[in-house]
Amino acid sequence: MALQTSRISESVYMGLCFKIGTPQQVAIRRDVWDISEILEHKAARHCMASGSRREGFRFKDSDVDIMLWENNYRVLWDFSQATLYNTRRYSLILCDSSQSPPGFTLLWLPFEEAGRVVLSSCVRINGALCISSAKYRDILFTVVRGVRPDSTVHGPCSSGRSTGGLEYDYAHCFVSDFWPPCASSWRNRCHSWPPPHVVDDITRNGSHLVAIGHKLGEHADNEWRISFSQAEQKLVNAMNHTQFLTYGLLKLFVKEINNGLCEEEKLLCSYHMKTAVFWAIQHNAIAYWCPQNLLAGFWVCFKLLLKWVYEGVCPNFFIPENNMFLNKVHGVAQRNLFTQLYGLYEKGIAFLLQSPSISSYIMDVLCNPRLSVCTDERSLIPEAVLDRDLFREIIESGALTCDNLHSCMKHLHLVEQLFSSPLTQCQIPKLQKHTATILQTSAFMLHDMYTNTSGGNKQMYIADKRSCNMLKLAAKFGFVSDLLYIAIYFYKTFRHRETLSVLEMIKVKLAQPGLMYIPHVDPVSYTEAVGGRSWSYKMRHAAAFDIILDNMCYINELTPEQQSGTLNHYRYLFIPSFILLHMLEFLCCRHVDPMRAQAALNDLQVLVHHDPGVFVHVSLRDISWKILGICQQMTTDSH
Repeated sequence: MALQTSRISESVYMGLCFKIGTPQQVAIRRDVWDISEILEHKAARHCMASGSRREGFRFKDSDVDIMLWENNYRVLWDFSQATLYNTRRYSLILCDSSQSPPGFTLLWLPFEEAGRVVLSSCVRINGALCISSAKYRDILFTVVRGVRPDSTVHGPCSSGRSTGGLEYDYAHCFVSDFWPPCASSWRNRCHSWPPPHVVDDITRNGSHLVAIGHKLGEHADNEWRISFSQAEQKLVNAMNHTQFLTYGLLKLFVKEINNGLCEEEKLLCSYHMKTAVFWAIQHNAIAYWCPQNLLAGFWVCFKLLLKWVYEGVCPNFFIPENNMFLNKVHGVAQRNLFTQLYGLYEKGIAFLLQSPSISSYIMDVLCNPRLSVCTDERSLIPEAVLDRDLFREIIESGALTCDNLHSCMKHLHLVEQLFSSPLTQCQIPKLQKHTATILQTSAFMLHDMYTNTSGGNKQMYIADKRSCNMLKLAAKFGFVSDLLYIAIYFYKTFRHRETLSVLEMIKVKLAQPGLMYIPHVDPVSYTEAVGGRSWSYKMRHAAAFDIILDNMCYINELTPEQQSGTLNHYRYLFIPSFILLHMLEFLCCRHVDPMRAQAALNDLQVLVHHDPGVFVHVSLRDISWKILGICQQMTTDSH
């Protein structure tokens, strides 16, 4: 029986590797986001990503939480820490936890000096000027709402969906460089896990204060919650893969528990699951976390949750006195939840057979007793799929935005510095793509700057040469589709013959066997074409993606669409590469070669009408139809 359970655990482990990710896939996701965050910090943009995506999960509903803070404020736990700061550079904020529940604190201004937003958020409590979390949250929510009108308040966050459909939570907070005294006992508990170097790293990097108070606290509208998001991210990274998959399995479990419930009815959440895994690992509940023990680890965590629900106490991992069930899990709701979980407990681990997410992995072994289970994760994911995942991460992790040429040059210098530092193999193509994006932005900014001023023909000629060189250099760093920015530039500068020449070259490259049009790829032909080559080579020669235009003017005919996007607070316009290629060919030929223009229009029409979602993603069908309409209208007008 033990052998059977072990084999079922191995089967579930491998199934979760497919669903959640292998160790290599998860490492790639984290490395790419790490280098993106380093870039943000070096550019003096003080933010930190957290949430499921930052931890390495890629479920359909995985969200990204962004913590934002102003760098000229620092939170102190003891006034003696003020001697470490230059008060001309930093406004200091002092914590007072004496009147707050565990895990919460009041923030007051000892010198009563701060910026307008902070001072507007202040209230008087016992004569001291305190920052009200509710007021601060409301002021900044209004700011976010001005940029993202779809935003709603969710706890301390402004929440909504990005252009690509990704859920986001923006949490404005303050940062403390010091570890909270109320969490000092945590360090003393870390005998076996996490390792000492992780403990040192966590405590050395302090914590954050987010704008929400304890609902049962005396000063609920004025208190701030101590956030350990940064520490939790480091703890998740310190898990081995079995522990990470156990956490993932618990996330799938709680999602099914909550299925069909409204937000108010959901008593358990992913954060409770993460807390349970943390406690189970630290208490050595499983002697050896390995694929054969995955279900045993899940069962330990499940029983811990059951105990917490029964007692109505879920102890925070860093401050155990902070009961995270205090607000919700009590009374009738608590008893109903316990009854539900205890019913599952009585069935034993077999209750997972009722789970649509994982039952198939268990049934495979039960129905095929002689089935061998491969636990070599490296042989699970084809090379092409791994490459696709990396390229998607490079795109989805974003790039620094440049508002002017000075910021472009500053960001290029930052990238240059990072290239001389130790990098993982997947961080190199991320920086290369970022370099390409900066060069492209710089080229169009430089052109616009000299076109809109009376700099003279010589200056315009020099600027044009530099713009062309930057775009050609960018094409050597980015995806195959980045060549289209050269075609856009030539069209913008009325060089239609050069535009068509570049488009012909792009057509050849996009038609080559094995091309990956992210995320679509034929693993066999792709591997035959570039298998075994470096990621940088593959990105430049065998991968393409949609074209992303920011709010500059690139193509006059698209200006109305960009303006419409700006009115709806969208910074970027995404266009499928093949759609843009046919559009540019049509625009260049419509006055000089009507037959070729008609052929390009026909190709565009076929693509818009019949593409099954390979070259025109479902989310980009709207802009594709609009571009087709623009071209058809031009044809009608010319007649």
